Amino acid sequence: MSKVVHYARTGRTGVITVEYPPVNALGIDVRTGLIRALEAGLADDGADVLVLTAAGRTFMAGADIREFGKPQQAPGLPEVVARFDASPKPVVAAIHGTALGGGLEVALACHFRVALRSAKVGLPEVKLGLLPGAGGTQRLPRLVGVRNALDMIVGGDPVPAAAALDMGILDVVEDGESALEAGLRFAERVRTEGLPARPVSRRDEKIAGTDPAVFADYRAGLAKRAAALFSPHRCVDAVEAAATLPFEEGLKRERDLFLACMDSPQRAGLIHAFFAEREAAKVPGLPAGTATRPVRQVAVIGAGTMGGGIAMCFANAGIPVRLLEVTQEALDRGLAAVRRNYEASAAKGRISAADVEARIGLIHPTLSYDDLADADLVIEAAFESMEVKKAIFATLDRVCRPGAILATNTSTLDVDEIASATGRPQDVVGMHFFSPANVMRLLENVRGRRTAEDVAATVMEVARRIGKVGVLVGVCYGFVGNRMLHQRGREAIALVEEGASPAQVDRVLTGFGFPMGQFAMLDLAGIDVGWRIREERRKAGDPDALAPNWLDRLAEQGRFGQKTGAGVYRYEAGSRKPLPDPEVESLIAAWRAEKGITPRTVSDREILERCLYVMVNEGAKILEEGIAARALDIDVVWIHGYGFPAYRGGPMFWAGQVGLPAVLEAVERYHATLGGSPWQPAALLQRLAREGGRFGDL
Repeated sequence: MSKVVHYARTGRTGVITVEYPPVNALGIDVRTGLIRALEAGLADDGADVLVLTAAGRTFMAGADIREFGKPQQAPGLPEVVARFDASPKPVVAAIHGTALGGGLEVALACHFRVALRSAKVGLPEVKLGLLPGAGGTQRLPRLVGVRNALDMIVGGDPVPAAAALDMGILDVVEDGESALEAGLRFAERVRTEGLPARPVSRRDEKIAGTDPAVFADYRAGLAKRAAALFSPHRCVDAVEAAATLPFEEGLKRERDLFLACMDSPQRAGLIHAFFAEREAAKVPGLPAGTATRPVRQVAVIGAGTMGGGIAMCFANAGIPVRLLEVTQEALDRGLAAVRRNYEASAAKGRISAADVEARIGLIHPTLSYDDLADADLVIEAAFESMEVKKAIFATLDRVCRPGAILATNTSTLDVDEIASATGRPQDVVGMHFFSPANVMRLLENVRGRRTAEDVAATVMEVARRIGKVGVLVGVCYGFVGNRMLHQRGREAIALVEEGASPAQVDRVLTGFGFPMGQFAMLDLAGIDVGWRIREERRKAGDPDALAPNWLDRLAEQGRFGQKTGAGVYRYEAGSRKPLPDPEVESLIAAWRAEKGITPRTVSDREILERCLYVMVNEGAKILEEGIAARALDIDVVWIHGYGFPAYRGGPMFWAGQVGLPAVLEAVERYHATLGGSPWQPAALLQRLAREGGRFGDL
């Protein structure tokens, strides 16, 4: 039959079993095996009903990632799906784990679908810049109606079995542990009750008479929230075809739209982002299977916005946390903020009231360092001052048990210098969370010069446990993300000095796909944060520190951003919408006059090039220095920590799509006109541009 798909009979029921670990992906062997097993079942006179199931931990979970980017071999998935759809014998799909993408499309081609209550189903292709290409956009609306189908296909999120039953995707949901047994029971019902086995492709009741306004409304919503994305709009087109064309014509329309998505640069960017996130967890030079240290009890130092958010990350994962502050007032304030955050989530239906209390119950407040003695992992989230952090780590060195991991949440400071305050530098590591820590997915783990391998492996495993995307980087000012952001910020500030407005700079960046512009982001984070860091660098005599600028003058006036109602922009009470402020325009004009700068017209193209190409050049230097092991690590940091549009694949991947010769030409041009080390072309960029390579080739 097939090494990965088997056919057998149980009584009068033929059973087709897919066994292709780990997730029964629909590779060529599975596709071929499914057709052969179906043919065997149809030829078996002793079987009058067929059950399609899968071995292992899940049903079929979609395409085989090992075939991505390669020419598809026949039979393709649409042919497999068509064969099941046309089966003269009833076929029952028995689902456990997940039925995603092509896996759900195969199930939709069956006559009935049963699932365990723990299962989930979905069509997530949109997240890879695609749409379901094997009939999913044509069959799903026929089961659940147009609106539900649009939400599932355009959103791409999986649906729990209970909800799928209510929607009409599933016929039965069971609480047992065996999907096969559930399928066999349903097959017996088909036999004894004579349940009508009508293919989904022939069910038009749910889409008959669909109001065309549904599609117009959906497109209007997409224009607001996803105007720049290609595949979501094609998904709407495909579902519209289901409601307006005969089934076979709808399939042809779906196929044309699928191929259009395949040709889109966004598909390449999203697939790169998908694989890069997976690959980032595999650290070069860190042996596979490196032992990790147990992390059962965590402590967080600092109950401010960052510390409280970090504590929530662990409580959300069921890991007890001790939260330390220096005063009862600060501790109470921090715990109150944590409770408000949880209660806000409960009010939105994301967690239950019981979840709120259970999670808060895992966070244990303390004012004493002695209470951290049994912690397996301690994360310092105090003020961004080397003096403060070294004092904290000297105390931790004294009170923490041997083998405890001592982590700093610093976003810029030298992890090796912080470690020097202890007698155990091998246990010290950076764990740079992004604000708000309980929301942002990135965890930039920083390996110091003497950080032990098992410590590095442990913090990467901890990232996975708490639902973060972990990336391991080396020590330098700002590590990967903030080091590149520093260069973008330098250019943004200079562009305004030269004649651009903050709003123009932000408009160009959001037009590129960032959720926020440089200056709106600074207002959100707090202008005072960067201002104090710049002041510290200037006092230390750092040659790369920015000279005083108009943004510092705003901070000196107490305009710290959203928290004070005024920063680069002004904010009305209760609103986060940035509004241009004439006072800022006057301050910038006065600054220019003071510095003898005559403002000029700055083009959008120059803004985009200077803000992004300087990042790419800095990223190349980061790779040269070994701060990041791979270009994909930089891409993952920027996608998950700074909102770089995933459909562009990250800054280093995007640079390859633009063309490294073009990037280098611009970097050299700006170096000639602007000077300065940020525009000094990276040797790696020069070499790859000369050789026709890309950063991903390294």
